[in-house]
Amino acid sequence: MNLVIRKTAATFAVLFLSLAPLAARAHCDTLDGPVVKTALTALDSGDVRPVLAWVKAGHEQEIKAAFAAARDARKRNPAAREASDHRFLETVVRVHRAGEGAPFTGLKAAGEGVGPAVRAADVAIAQRDVAPVERALAGAIRSGLHERYATLTTRTPPGADVAAGREWVAAYVAYVHYVEGLEKLARAASAHGGGSSHAHAH
Repeated sequence: MNLVIRKTAATFAVLFLSLAPLAARAHCDTLDGPVVKTALTALDSGDVRPVLAWVKAGHEQEIKAAFAAARDARKRNPAAREASDHRFLETVVRVHRAGEGAPFTGLKAAGEGVGPAVRAADVAIAQRDVAPVERALAGAIRSGLHERYATLTTRTPPGADVAAGREWVAAYVAYVHYVEGLEKLARAASAHGGGSSHAHAH
């Protein structure tokens, strides 16, 4: 693996895990995402506190009320457990996303819209090893960079053929913007300094 790509991927891995809200928008609304998993565990245990960590302080009462209603529904009508649980999960995810300024469009199927890097991010946390994220990001970076560079090299630089030159320029812009985007992310990771303990989780 190219050393530059490895270093960049490692930087992105730290950024990916430390800038938690970015990850949340990726899969907090899936049935196998961390928000839903936490909510289901809370319903089984009777302890809502882990769920409250996923919402802002001003929304705690709404979550507590929804939690109490779901727990009560479980006791009163076990046959309606699935429906009452689902309502609670929707409430938690909706409130969580609203706290991040993100829309809620319903709970998604497990894994829906979740890329390999995001899945690797959760594996890294479980295994206490960021290497899976580094590998996933390194692969994505390498693929994106080589694809754009290859496209550029098949075009004819600006010259007598204006149309061909424009194709080269379009490919050049796509290539350079991609590199520029990677550089900005890397610099943001450096400036972020590993994240703040006060950042909203995931």
